[in-house]
Amino acid sequence: MVVYTVGTFDLLHVGHLALLKYCATLGDSVAVGVASDEVVKLYKPNIPVIPIEQRMEMLQALCCVDIVLPYHELDYLTVCKQVKADIFVIGEDWGKKPHNQDVENYFNTAGKKVVQIKYSPRNSSTKIKQDVIAQLQVADAMR
Repeated sequence: MVVYTVGTFDLLHVGHLALLKYCATLGDSVAVGVASDEVVKLYKPNIPVIPIEQRMEMLQALCCVDIVLPYHELDYLTVCKQVKADIFVIGEDWGKKPHNQDVENYFNTAGKKVVQIKYSPRNSSTKIKQDVIAQLQVADAMR
């Protein structure tokens, strides 16, 4: 069975590793979709710090990941079909946006599964970036 998940994966951290390891327990292979900068701009205020090629390279180096693909549109269904995903893993903040509903409808109709996992705010690239900025501001103030 193929397990598919998506994300930005900027500043790879233990939350990402936990997600990917969990995906590996659900099937035979793990496919990961990595959001391009254009896609990230659609739902986050800032683009990633790490270029997409490097984010993909880091993910591919992980033993729990078998396939890494970029996606350039906010359309998860196309890649789900491309990798022949049996299970789609997504965070609990998934929501009911049209592109999300398309995936859920497809998986439900095809007898496949969408698995939502609990989001942990302590493991966030955004939080890491905020902490770095705060440290830089403290350092600047001390000069």
